[in-house]
Amino acid sequence: MARAPAAAYMPAMVSTLYSRDILRLAAAIPHLGRLDAPQGSAERSSPVCGSRVIVDVVLDGTGRVAELHQDVRACALGQASAALMGTHAVGRTSGELADAGAALAAYLRGERDDPGNWPGLHVFSGARRATARHRSILLPFEAAAAAVEAAALVRVR
Repeated sequence: MARAPAAAYMPAMVSTLYSRDILRLAAAIPHLGRLDAPQGSAERSSPVCGSRVIVDVVLDGTGRVAELHQDVRACALGQASAALMGTHAVGRTSGELADAGAALAAYLRGERDDPGNWPGLHVFSGARRATARHRSILLPFEAAAAAVEAAALVRVR
């Protein structure tokens, strides 16, 4: 009796979590690296999975993100989230980033039927049942909002 190769078996939960869309996003994170002279920086991490995201920002004259770079050490879900956050963060305020993160968190917890109006977050529908992965998905938005808040405080002083 021949056995199927180990690679042929992929549990349904894993294939749902790491969809083709998630993997494509994870491979296309924009604004990678650190800024030389950020106005604000923030790091967020997940002790459960070891994911870590650092976001550096520079704000424009109205307090919106003018430049953003990110150092992402995360699973494919965290990387995909960083890709979506980074793609649409320039021009946003800390409130918009925090609101996007809050809507996504509520969606992942099943408290709302949609992930909010930030583009592309519906890609995480398969992760709603994987509660241990929620933190990694939320890290980029939390770090970005905190970095913008830190930059705004520096500007006020």
